[in-house]
Amino acid sequence: MRWSGQQVGADGIGGAAALPGMQGLLRSVRTPEFAGAVFHEVEARSALNRVPSSSPVPFGWTLNPYRGCSHACTYCLAGETPVLTADGRSRPIAALRPGDEVVGTVTDGRGRRRFVRTPVLAHWSTRRRAQEVSLDDGTVLVTSAEHRFLTTDGWAHVRPGRCRASAARPHLRPGAALVGPGAAAMPGHGPRPAGWAEGWLCGLVRADAVRGRVRAEPFPTGWVEMEALARAHHLLTVARPVGAGARPAVTGVPGAAGVPGPAGVPGAAASPAAWPERPGPGWSAGFVGGIVDACGEVGAGVLRIVPGCEELARACVAALRRLGFRVASEPSARPGVRALRVLGGAAEQLRLVAVTDPAVARVRDVGGARVEEPPAGAPRVLSVRDTGTIRPMFDITTGTGDFVAAGVVSHNCFARNTHTYLDLDAGADFDSQIVVKVNVARVLERELARPSWRREHVAMGTNTDPYQRAEGRYRLMPGVIGALARSGTPFSVLTKGTVLTRDLPDLAAAHRDVRVGTGVSVALLDRELQARLEPGTPSPRARLDLVRRITDAGLPCGVMLAPVLPWLTDSEEALDALLAEVAAAGAARATVLALHLRPGTREWFLAWLGREYPDLVERYARLYRGGAYAGRGYREALARRVAPLLARHGLDRPEPNPRDPGRTRQQAPPPAAPGPAGGQLSLL
Repeated sequence: MRWSGQQVGADGIGGAAALPGMQGLLRSVRTPEFAGAVFHEVEARSALNRVPSSSPVPFGWTLNPYRGCSHACTYCLAGETPVLTADGRSRPIAALRPGDEVVGTVTDGRGRRRFVRTPVLAHWSTRRRAQEVSLDDGTVLVTSAEHRFLTTDGWAHVRPGRCRASAARPHLRPGAALVGPGAAAMPGHGPRPAGWAEGWLCGLVRADAVRGRVRAEPFPTGWVEMEALARAHHLLTVARPVGAGARPAVTGVPGAAGVPGPAGVPGAAASPAAWPERPGPGWSAGFVGGIVDACGEVGAGVLRIVPGCEELARACVAALRRLGFRVASEPSARPGVRALRVLGGAAEQLRLVAVTDPAVARVRDVGGARVEEPPAGAPRVLSVRDTGTIRPMFDITTGTGDFVAAGVVSHNCFARNTHTYLDLDAGADFDSQIVVKVNVARVLERELARPSWRREHVAMGTNTDPYQRAEGRYRLMPGVIGALARSGTPFSVLTKGTVLTRDLPDLAAAHRDVRVGTGVSVALLDRELQARLEPGTPSPRARLDLVRRITDAGLPCGVMLAPVLPWLTDSEEALDALLAEVAAAGAARATVLALHLRPGTREWFLAWLGREYPDLVERYARLYRGGAYAGRGYREALARRVAPLLARHGLDRPEPNPRDPGRTRQQAPPPAAPGPAGGQLSLL
């Protein structure tokens, strides 16, 4: 669709807000979330596009909420970078997956920033020139030059440069203070210190005895939560850090008559409630962690410890001070009972969780806590160094647009745009211009309500991906799905974007009334080749996981093995391995298509081929000398190679004809519209 077809024109909408020469647009938007990309928001006159009757594709209508596609990575971090998860733990960014919950931030009406739980909507990877950002707390962050961190002066890129508007972009300088809890607040993954297990059991048992108000009742009482019980069972019966024996009984708390304190009697280590003569830092950390699991209370992101008696409170304060925490005592929700709170805000609270490692997820949650700017001892930049090496990089899309990486607030990944069919050049514009039909759902409702509409199949994702990362911002697809389902119109979605998981409930509900088809594009398993060919797109494993999520939701899912790259990914071994993974993911069928080089895409791909595989350039020139499709001989040979593989993996089941009209529970279908059958479109 050309720009002129998107213009609003004579009604006076847009115009002045558009870029020069782009009359008819509502506005052109540059946002920090999508650095380097421009979103041209338009009031589209139509939503449905009729496919020419001469086309061999098996559908008569298409719908594209976007023109342009943000499917590559600009902001990125090394795969081992720890990300703070919503349960107060951490995971390497490379190991995160869509659906995981991490810690992000939001600002309130008064400009104060707070931690919140936020879902991972998408996970991306690419290869970038690595920069090393050294902080004064010993942290070394490996990032791309474009990545951004939150400083006390706002968002800043790692390296200097210029934005597309030719303005110099803010960047990190030595001495810049980064916002975040700091590396000390990031839970580690190494072995726990000596004495931690004994201390944790002691703290849990003693605090549970006080909390339950039954001093002589054997551990556990009904107050202990399941996560703590499971850990206690593991420590007592599997790891056996203390002497085996009957379930321990607790008859008091530190300082009570008959109960040994820190200078207690030798041999007491046989009981989990026993105290060492000289509590070390490992034992103290575990002791506080056990007390937190038994009597920690969280409100508005603030953790308070309510030991329930003075003796246990004094023992807890002593342990916290041995670990370097400052503690305040304040009234609790229970009359006459004091609560303990670690001073220093969310940064110290997260450090407390990291050091003491409580088992109960509830007490590890900092959602709602204020992000101090900066917290005491905020990490500061010492240096930024260009390593001169190209490394694999990863990033995520979250609901808040940010996340906490290695103790500092880090920006989301939104990046390079591919698979565009705009009336713009295939160079810089190919990388940066995206048209957003902001009124697509409203226009679609009007078109589907026409008496002439025959509820023919509508295909999405055949030109541009409806679940590209911009969909996480604009949320156009829920309205589109609802309009199609209410009108009884069958539809299909082809995507490589894991943002689709957000709308699985809507798609499953629509499938109960109309036929809904889903397809995922997976080209190859070779992660290194995929990262070079499609930088920033979801990895093959992420796409296969998307297939599993779709089928688990009760939706039929096909997989398009496209594009198959001649002499790179077309061997029988490579195709067999990929089809085996596709079948294991639960796909109903697979379609295998060779690379399709349309004008614009052809120039981009051949330039990539010349950089990566220059010895293949002449062979591709001969293979595609007849136009956009590979020569007939190659396509026939590929079909003969693929047919037995599809049968072997049960992926050769016939596909329903999408040209058949829709069927609802209340209505019989109208006569089918004639049209030729054929294969699906390749996204390339």
